[in-house]
Amino acid sequence: MAFTFQINNDVKFRHDEVLLAKAEANRPEIQHLKVEPGRIVDVVEDSTKLNGYWVAENGKQIEKLKEYGLRRDESLILDFGDHYVGRFQVDIDSVGSPMDAPLMLRFKFAEMPVELVQESSEYNGWLSKSWIQEEIVHIDELPVTLAIPRRYSFRYVEIKVLDTSPKWQAVFSSPVLTTESSADMTKLSKVTLADEQLQKIYDVGVKTLADCMQDVFEDGPKRDRRLWLGDLRLQALANYATFDNVDLVKRCLYLFAGMTTEEGKISANVFVKPQNVPDDTFLFEYSLFFISTLSDLYKAHSDQMLIQELVRELYPVAKTQMDLTLTMIDENGKLITDENYPVFVDWSNDFNKDTAGQGEIIYVLKQFIALATIVGDEQREKYEEKLTLISNYAREQLFNREQMLFVTGDNEYNIASQVWMVLSHVMTDKENNAIMMQTVKELFPVKDIATPYMYHHIVEALFEADLYKEAVELMKYYWGMMIDLGADTYWEAFDPDQPDYSPYGMSIVNSYCHAWSCTPVYLIRKYLLD
Repeated sequence: MAFTFQINNDVKFRHDEVLLAKAEANRPEIQHLKVEPGRIVDVVEDSTKLNGYWVAENGKQIEKLKEYGLRRDESLILDFGDHYVGRFQVDIDSVGSPMDAPLMLRFKFAEMPVELVQESSEYNGWLSKSWIQEEIVHIDELPVTLAIPRRYSFRYVEIKVLDTSPKWQAVFSSPVLTTESSADMTKLSKVTLADEQLQKIYDVGVKTLADCMQDVFEDGPKRDRRLWLGDLRLQALANYATFDNVDLVKRCLYLFAGMTTEEGKISANVFVKPQNVPDDTFLFEYSLFFISTLSDLYKAHSDQMLIQELVRELYPVAKTQMDLTLTMIDENGKLITDENYPVFVDWSNDFNKDTAGQGEIIYVLKQFIALATIVGDEQREKYEEKLTLISNYAREQLFNREQMLFVTGDNEYNIASQVWMVLSHVMTDKENNAIMMQTVKELFPVKDIATPYMYHHIVEALFEADLYKEAVELMKYYWGMMIDLGADTYWEAFDPDQPDYSPYGMSIVNSYCHAWSCTPVYLIRKYLLD
């Protein structure tokens, strides 16, 4: 698995203050909830859980927390019972002799128990260790109510006394978490499923989405805490099926549209704190998925006049993304990839992505032509001709009728190629069914894919090919295994063949609540309920 940092310091961005003002006008209200821990626990070995660790009650009662004085190197772990995003505070006092030295504490915030047994000093991965969720605090005077200012994403909090004095102990009371999310739970319609496993998969997906809904659709509240376009597209679909916060989607679209390069290209992600800043990272389909997100919003709320106006307002930005993409198509209709504008598809660079990228263009170009029809673009026919050219190349040059599979690169057949061509509906429904049946026969079980992002598209392609049984089985296998391993929310990375896999060298920086993994709520609502 691989991902490469892009550094494009020479790129110049434009800031459209009108669009950015509209992004600000759609900033959501953050909801707050006070949550207290339910128990005091210890980390225990458990081979059935992620990385072999889980938690168990240790005999101490949360109601008597203030009675448990801690000396040097002693600690306790608070379990809040579920995953939350927010800010933590606790009352601290001393017992024993007078306080003759400062109190030195370490707080560790963990989404999963394995994070509590790992030491940050041992991390040497390629992501910054500043993402590790811990705080070291010195306190000179007690008693005090310590409110940790930084927002964290966690279920567990370990409080460890690094040092005091032999003359006294630290005691803790009234721990509380103030949650933060823009998800309005009162607007969530209840979904009841006969299948208990699917119900659990759905519920955990809702929780994942809710905790990633902040003042934008964050990709992960632990890390990276920013707005990525690929994640946004999937979050928005899940959002329409649950909270239906249209203003939040509009805000995110305005942010991307309001900060493009001088040539009009959209960045793969943007930051919004302390100010709006586009990242200098660009991904081929992420820019294209601005079109998809706009199209999906229209499909979800085409009856609303404001959404129709939004489509007309942002259509020029969408058109620029398509025009830039079509410069990568040769005279035969083939996508010519550019390493400086990489086709993402999935983290893994162990397979060729050319055909998958071609399928993505067809998928988005169809959505774009529908938008062009809505706004009455007189150049629509030009795009229809391009769609015919690109689709014909896919059918005539990339599809092997003997294999009933799409080829890519140097005679390579991979899952991603089949998935994106099926999702693009470049073939007939009957052929799509045959392609995915052949994919299941020849290319399953899925190997070397470690993102719920790619698994989402595989499951959706199975549904689109009318292989409902296989789609549900894969959903239960993949997302169900995360739940079996202890997930309260779904993870950024997960390889069933390597449950302890980390793309960063150590799982202490893994994100265990990540936007692109929430999509079972969308898949279940669209294909199994609607």
